[in-house]
Amino acid sequence: MHWADHTAQRLSEKYDSQVIASGITPSGEFHIGHLREILTAEMIHRACLDAGEKSEYIFIVDSMDPLRRVYDFLSDDYEKYIGCPLANIPSPNPDGTPNYDGESYAIHFLNPFLDALKQIGVNPVVVMNHETYDNGLFAEKIDIAIKRRKEIRNVIEEISSRELPEEWYPYNPIGSDGSMDGVVITSYEKPFVYWIDRDGVSGKSDIRKAEGKMPWRVDWAAKWGVHGITCEPAGKDHGAAGGSFDTGIPICRILGSEPPGKMVYEWIQLKGSGPMSSSTGNTIGPIEALSLVPPEILRYVIARTKIKKHIDFDTGPSLFETADEYERLVSNPPKDDELNKKKKVARDTALGALRLSQVKRGEDAILSTAGVSFRHLAMLAQIKSSDKDIWNSLNRSQHLDGEPNEVLINRLTRMRYWINSKHFPENARIKIQDSLTEENKKKISNEQSKFLKLLFTRLEEIEWNDIEINENIRSVSSEIELNRRDAYIALYILILGSENGPRIASIMNEIGKERTIEIFSKSLQ
Repeated sequence: MHWADHTAQRLSEKYDSQVIASGITPSGEFHIGHLREILTAEMIHRACLDAGEKSEYIFIVDSMDPLRRVYDFLSDDYEKYIGCPLANIPSPNPDGTPNYDGESYAIHFLNPFLDALKQIGVNPVVVMNHETYDNGLFAEKIDIAIKRRKEIRNVIEEISSRELPEEWYPYNPIGSDGSMDGVVITSYEKPFVYWIDRDGVSGKSDIRKAEGKMPWRVDWAAKWGVHGITCEPAGKDHGAAGGSFDTGIPICRILGSEPPGKMVYEWIQLKGSGPMSSSTGNTIGPIEALSLVPPEILRYVIARTKIKKHIDFDTGPSLFETADEYERLVSNPPKDDELNKKKKVARDTALGALRLSQVKRGEDAILSTAGVSFRHLAMLAQIKSSDKDIWNSLNRSQHLDGEPNEVLINRLTRMRYWINSKHFPENARIKIQDSLTEENKKKISNEQSKFLKLLFTRLEEIEWNDIEINENIRSVSSEIELNRRDAYIALYILILGSENGPRIASIMNEIGKERTIEIFSKSLQ
């Protein structure tokens, strides 16, 4: 059983209906690591629906969170906004200065991310946290938290080993300058919290409005109750022993609600670079990722991996394998034959991953296949500048019958972007040589030269296709007793100027007989 289906089954045994949640703080550019939590939650939501359960998926935007520092992409003008809720401060211009006429900081960073989510089939109910505060939905929880603040402080100190001051309050009022930093609470008389800020100004905050917020650990526990959340996957930082999930469980109960069960996921790492982090710059954004990776394959990366296993996200060589693995699974799904228990589990897991990888829930996976491998499409996209020439080639090779479908058209668009980006693997790049350079001539032995000359005479006579070209490469290398590997290396050096690359027979077939013969002729004179 797929991990999302297993979770849905477990939830159905505990709740009559589900509210699956994930959340994000819109403090800057989002990276693809955020998609692990979001897609994990969304796939569980889909699995609940597929099992006939009532389920809602909500995406909570922590727009009441404060700006914590002046990030590298911001100008020094944002120094005055440190401690202010992200919903209350201006968005940055391209040069990092505040745009006083534009949208809020939170919306500025949120909207492009929501657009990316739509592309991968994620359409949650978006909950802006500052609106939840402003609508008074947190008021009851804030009142309980303040009245039972000693219990909550003890929970945090005992579980997280953090020490909090005796005068600590589970509420941070917004001071006269719009910041929550340096504001000291002097008293509480429901519904008002009285305070004095760092400028010595006294004031009060109404807990029924967005005039302050609870600290993160209390805020998260309160959200579980306010929204009736039954499942919210947490990253391993929050889910670690003593982390915010562990403190949230008893705090949620103190606030009068039942917490969801703990569910921890591993991070996505950029292959060879470690965990993604906005602060260190070790990221790739979801918009950039979707310009390279088809949405169903991006979903497949998450769906095929158990949530407690980290993911090495690779926009380089491994993307070929992942995409082609997906194509094979769609074209040849596991058969419902006589299987032992282990193989049946593997089959059900694979089919579950395939089902949950579709951009549209319930869509037949066969509609999301391009019918051609990533490697072959990458080769064609580098050799042929015209899309029409590529469709003609795929029709000749019987990868395509007639006009391309929308999936294949989108794949080619992304493929061309990938090829022109820094992410495309160098060993997959193709540059057809006009003839052998003097440097490359030195790399070819006498035996390899003999092979190329004899192959040249045969190629002029054959019918031009992959099968015939390969057949002659093999027969000529056998005839002169040249190691097959050395024969192919000689061809790679001749055609591409390197010792390896995509299937050379396919490349020769695609560049055509006339051009191939011309390269041989110029090089072997």
